[in-house]
Amino acid sequence: MNGFDLLFVDFIYYFNVERDYFECHEVMEELWLEEGRNPLYQGLLQVAVALYHHRNGNVGGAIKLFSQGIEKLSFYPRQTMGIDLGKLVADAEAYLDKLLNIDEEPCEFYDLDIAIVHSELAAMVEELKAFPPAKQQEP
Repeated sequence: MNGFDLLFVDFIYYFNVERDYFECHEVMEELWLEEGRNPLYQGLLQVAVALYHHRNGNVGGAIKLFSQGIEKLSFYPRQTMGIDLGKLVADAEAYLDKLLNIDEEPCEFYDLDIAIVHSELAAMVEELKAFPPAKQQEP
């Protein structure tokens, strides 16, 4: 038995491979609710939703959710749950800075990556490339 919840693995897959931030929200919200509303999961969810908002032109929503996600994630160790959380926080902070200055310098949407530092988690995400999880229906 592995130490990674399958919903967490799905989240990483949708974030890094599919770039489907709506689906990231769906699976992470389910895990967040199952795990007693863990702030780590909420912060990861908020970073994904920030990207979803920016991709859809909602800069204000992206700024708000990046800010909330960074605030929650900053309290955790740099390497947490098989990922380089410190790198994700730094990347989200850089993205947020760009969005805060968007009136002076345009910022086109771009994806972030969650660096995987645990071989078992990396293998589980790779396996999902061959056998992707079933998606929820977007409203």
